[in-house]
Amino acid sequence: MVLSPPTRTLAGVTVPDTPLITAALEFAKKYEPDVLYNHSVRTWLLGCIIQPQVPAFASVDREVHAISTLFHDIGLSDSEDIISLDKRFEVDGANAARDFIKREGKASEWDVHCLQLVWDSIALHSTVSIALHKEIELQVAVAGIFTDITGPVGDFGKMVSQAQWNGVVKEFPRLDMKTAAAEILCNVCRKKPETTYDNFLRDYGEKHVEGYSVVGKRIIDALENAAD
Repeated sequence: MVLSPPTRTLAGVTVPDTPLITAALEFAKKYEPDVLYNHSVRTWLLGCIIQPQVPAFASVDREVHAISTLFHDIGLSDSEDIISLDKRFEVDGANAARDFIKREGKASEWDVHCLQLVWDSIALHSTVSIALHKEIELQVAVAGIFTDITGPVGDFGKMVSQAQWNGVVKEFPRLDMKTAAAEILCNVCRKKPETTYDNFLRDYGEKHVEGYSVVGKRIIDALENAAD
């Protein structure tokens, strides 16, 4: 992490500006399709808009937040450099981010705790009911992610003005994210379904993927067949 990092303006939003964040943007651009890259950057920008408005978020590590959001969907890449055959996409993304920081970051600026914050932010970003009770870096990440999904509404989204929203979306268009995201998530259900049975990807598999079934693979199945 970098205490009090320099800043710049991106899509009308003041953001931290460090060599590691620049490298993270380049990494995400290389490995993510445009629709995911734009979503990841919008997520970061929206979090940067929300964070100063929440007193509890005042001490958030802005570099941790940046890396976490820029990498939160990198596990949906189709690159064999990142994707495993047996892990949830969130875990693949968390591992990729940790490896990236160890490779590109300065060891003196990234202790075990900060690395774990990034890992947890990515691994838990789709498990909101847990993430919102974790450290503030996770909470800010979730606030940005779900504001980008829902728009400038709700507890966090209402902190983003329509003009701010329009500026972010103009710079990083949504590119029919709803349709594109569904296809990307369905591909995970097809390629490694065993990583989807206990999370939200299951909903996409059951609704859109022919032959997909969770019967016999759910926690309820294990419990109902547990030893007496």
